[in-house]
Parts: sequence; C-alpha cells; structure tokens
Amino acid sequence: MENKMGVMPIGKLLANMSAPPMVSMFAVALYNIIDSVFVAMVSEDALTAVTLVFPVQMIMMSLSVGIGVGLASLISRRLGEKRQKDAEAAAAHGFVFAGVLWILFALFAIFLAEPFLRLFTGTQGHEGIFDMALVYCRIVMIGSMFINISLTIERILQATGNTFHPMLFNIIGVGINSAMAPILIMGYLGAPQLGVAGAGYAAIIGQFAGFAVAMYILLKKKHAVKVSFRGFRLRAEIIRDILVVGIPTIVMQATMPILISALNKILFDYGSAVFILGVYYRISTFAILPVIGLNQGALPIMGYNFGAKNRLRLVAAYKTAIGAAMVIMVIGTALFWIFPDRIMLLYSATGETFDMGVHALRTISLCWIPGAFVIISIGMFQALAHGMFALIISIVRQLGFILPLAYILLMHFGVYSVWYAYPLAEISALVMTALFVRRIFTKEINGLPDGAPAIGRM
Repeated sequence: MENKMGVMPIGKLLANMSAPPMVSMFAVALYNIIDSVFVAMVSEDALTAVTLVFPVQMIMMSLSVGIGVGLASLISRRLGEKRQKDAEAAAAHGFVFAGVLWILFALFAIFLAEPFLRLFTGTQGHEGIFDMALVYCRIVMIGSMFINISLTIERILQATGNTFHPMLFNIIGVGINSAMAPILIMGYLGAPQLGVAGAGYAAIIGQFAGFAVAMYILLKKKHAVKVSFRGFRLRAEIIRDILVVGIPTIVMQATMPILISALNKILFDYGSAVFILGVYYRISTFAILPVIGLNQGALPIMGYNFGAKNRLRLVAAYKTAIGAAMVIMVIGTALFWIFPDRIMLLYSATGETFDMGVHALRTISLCWIPGAFVIISIGMFQALAHGMFALIISIVRQLGFILPLAYILLMHFGVYSVWYAYPLAEISALVMTALFVRRIFTKEINGLPDGAPAIGRM
C-alpha cells in the first residue's frame, strides 16, 4: 500500500501527523509548569537548584533527540525510496544508540555532576542550592534509560507516519509524572515530603510508565517498519547516515543548554535573574513545544517526498507548516504581553523579582514570531539531510549572538537590558536562515519533478 505521506492532501496530512505530537508537547509544557510551580513553593532556592540542572537535562535530551532526528530522517527517506529492509535495519540501530547514551548519562551523574554544579555555586555560601541540585541531577540522569528508549520508539513510529501512538504513550507518561510531582514534592496523601528529590522521582516514575506503554505498542501492534534483532549486525553506513543528520542536530540542540549554563553563570549574582530565567524557559514551552511538535509532523513528510522526488508535496508541506507555526507563535507572544504579571504571581514572585520577571517575559517573547520560520526551516534542513545548515544557524543564534549580546548589555546597561539579546539574535538568525533556504531551493528542490499534486493544502 502507498504510504499516506505520498498521497494524502498536504493540509490534512500535516494536521493528521502534527496534531498528536503537538498534543504531546502541550502535555509536556503543562507538566513543566506544574512541576516548577510546586518546586517554587518549596523555596526560591529550590527552583534555582532545578534551573542549574536544567542545562544538564537539555544536554541529555539533545543527544537523544539528535540521534532520534537522524534516525527518523533516514527511515522516512528510505521508505520514500522503497528500501524497506534498510529502513528496518536503521530502526534496530536506534536501540543500540539509546543504550549507549544511557550509559554515558549515568557515568556523568556519578562522576561529573558534582564538579559541574560547583562551577555555579562555588564551595561556600550556596550549599543548600548545591545539595538540592546534585540530588536532582543524579536521579534524573541515572534513571534516564526509560525516556531514551521511549524517544527511540517515538521517532521510529513518527518516521513511518504514525504520530498517534507516540502521543498516547507520551501523554500517559507525562500525566503520571504530573500527578506524582505534587505528591512527592509536597508530601501530599501521606507520602514523604521529598522536595526537589520528589520532582526527580516523579519524573522517573512517569518515564517508566510511558516506556512500558511504548514497548507494548511496538511489540503488539503492526507498523510500517518492523524492528527485529534477528541476524542483527552493526552497519557502518547506517551509523554514518544517522550521524550525518544526528551530530549537527545534537550540537544544534546542545547550544541551548550551553547558553543557559553560561547565562546562569553571569546572572547568578544578580538577584533573582536565574530564577526568572528558569520561569521563562518553563512557561515558554507553551508556545515553543507545540511548534516543535508541528515540526516533528512535518519533518517525515518533507523527508519522504524528497526521497520520492515530489517537489509539489515537499514545498506545500514546508509552506503550510510555516503558516501554522506563525499562528501559534503570534498567540503565544500575545499571551506573554497580556498576562506576564499572572505568570510571575503563579511562581509566588514579589517585589523586584516580580517587576524584572514581567519585563523579561515581554521582551524575550518578541523573538518567537521570527522563530517560527527558523524552526520549520531547520526541520526542512534535517529532513533533506542538511543538518550542517541547522547547526550553523543554531550556533550563531545562541552562542554567536545571544550570549555576547547578553554580556555586553549586562555590563553596560544593567540586568534589565539582558533580555533584549533574544529578539536581536532571532532577527539575525532569520536572515541567515532565509539565505540557506534560498540556496537549497535553487540547488535541490526546484529541479525535482513536480510529482503528484499537493491538493487540499489548508
């Protein structure tokens, strides 16, 4: 049977494939808020501790997501080329990568977490923050095996056009996580009051639940790609093809936690700036994660139709995804401008923390609308195996513009000016992305055959 990514009208197909990951991402965003609100109820230091660990978690996710994107890109292109056995061999390699990554995360937690956190807290004066951060870091890193395998299964299924089942096990995992977080953090329903450690244990419990459901779906349901280790052997060409897209994606994803770590360092002694940064990155997921979910649905469509040499469907998927992303980002920006005070009150902010937080949320959110074009274009680069373009954009945007601009603004104009670095950097990224998009269209996309018409775009 013809895969739906090659025949279904683009508008309907994008909605069909993007809605489930967008729902999953919305659930993750809701969990981020629930979890951080209860951590903030423990103390401002508690949320600061979790914020210091946040870049470590993002590095962990960067590695997992990067390999997953490389895996999904390869599987979708092989399916478009009708190379079924190669697609299935690639899927099996994804599980090997997941196991290797978990070992690396566990080793980091045991041997490197302490010196990493000391970079921010020093050896004196912030022992409470350090102790909470170290415990939380070790829990989430050592227990990360379940989320790594779940992410692998998610990417395999999404690459085949199946986005419903990943939504299902993601929502189950996030739902249990969200339910357990207040119980273990605050000690509700007779449970011990574990504080920050409770947030870590709740995350692992939720991840195990999602993992169990994902494994059941993978083993008991029929899928367009069958995962089997019978006669399995590592193949250098598959590893290479995954890493060609995966490594640039990993580095691209890792620029964000590197940026946050650097900002944590330069802002640590400026009142509640680190606290506010933590609030922003959790609340902003309400706008950014749905766009990432949209991108997850669009990426295999673009990859499949590039492999199938269908220009009309590839271009229609790209343009339709950009339009939908713009709508989401406009709504998100409007909410951040209308309700920043409500958001800061949600985190029990008062006084200077409240005033700075309201200003920061409004200022940073200005980068979202141009960010919609950048995010979807990065997805197209990955789908077409041009991960290096995505990498260049991310490094320049995060480390080449935001970080130096933030430092310069802080030194010359004070902490209130730091937040303008985000929209200024996004404008630069927009220009660079447009140049790369033009190059790819000129050299690769415009020369493809038109293929089947992409009817019903919207």
